[in-house]
Amino acid sequence: MRCLIGSGQNDVEKTLKDKGFTRRDFMKLCATVSAAMAADASFTPAAVAAALTAKRPPVVWLQFAECTGCTESILRTVDPPIADVLFDVISLDYHETIMQCAGEAIEEVLEKTIHDYAGKFVLVCEGGIPTKDGGIYGKVGGKTMLSIVKDVYPKAAATICIGTCSCFGGVQKAKPNPTGAKSVPEALGTTKNIINIAGCPPNPINFIGAVVHYITKGVPELDSNLRPKLFFGETVHDKCPRLKHFEAGEFAKSFDDVTAKKGYCLYELGCKGPDTYNNCSSALFNQVSFPIQAGHPCIGCSEPDFWDKMSPFYETA
Repeated sequence: MRCLIGSGQNDVEKTLKDKGFTRRDFMKLCATVSAAMAADASFTPAAVAAALTAKRPPVVWLQFAECTGCTESILRTVDPPIADVLFDVISLDYHETIMQCAGEAIEEVLEKTIHDYAGKFVLVCEGGIPTKDGGIYGKVGGKTMLSIVKDVYPKAAATICIGTCSCFGGVQKAKPNPTGAKSVPEALGTTKNIINIAGCPPNPINFIGAVVHYITKGVPELDSNLRPKLFFGETVHDKCPRLKHFEAGEFAKSFDDVTAKKGYCLYELGCKGPDTYNNCSSALFNQVSFPIQAGHPCIGCSEPDFWDKMSPFYETA
């Protein structure tokens, strides 16, 4: 069985056809990405052309202190199956969870990839970094996660932190933080060439959109938390479907009363939407729904230190 996930081919269109994806399927994906970027209609064909002709960037996906929820979020997307399309637009050469081999074999793949594509591959980091006592509370292949990220990061062309644990430390960093967990930028002591795709888990379309933007236009404009403004430029509250009820002073009093069933605002039940920058209310998960639409208040999962700052989750901010 092969250890490499990406085929290394540059003929993306042929690879997609071989897997049963039509150009229309790919156009649909790019249109969804364009909508999430709030780009005009002209960007969609440009993104398609660039993605189909550009050299597939090698990607090394490292997993640290996390729950694998970000990977699951990518793998479980549908209409079209974004995971399958994504893995054929990029060359995903290393990903511990979905590789077909284990142990020393995959460590050899990692070393070969970062050596052969030094300065050219994109590094994706999932999870926080334990740093206490030299980082001994998190290891992969006998090496600390701290030493791994410090070794691989300088060799990458760009780094995408996927998920709040990687971006800001996440639940690992929440008090009392016994392992001294930090975000990837904090652990590295630098923000150079880092893009944060925050969320617990993040919407896959934001990650894919960042990849498409990187391939077609380079690094997108970032906010003060290194998040692309394309996806994190407005609060969840700004485009919330319950906004009219907030403005009318109509608030649900409990999750099972008549006001909740009528779709009243969830602010008094702890919704953190006004303080949370994310596009959940416009770029729906699997193009279907998001927590507030499903009747659950926003807990602010794309904000730094949300486990400490946003809790208790079911009390008014």
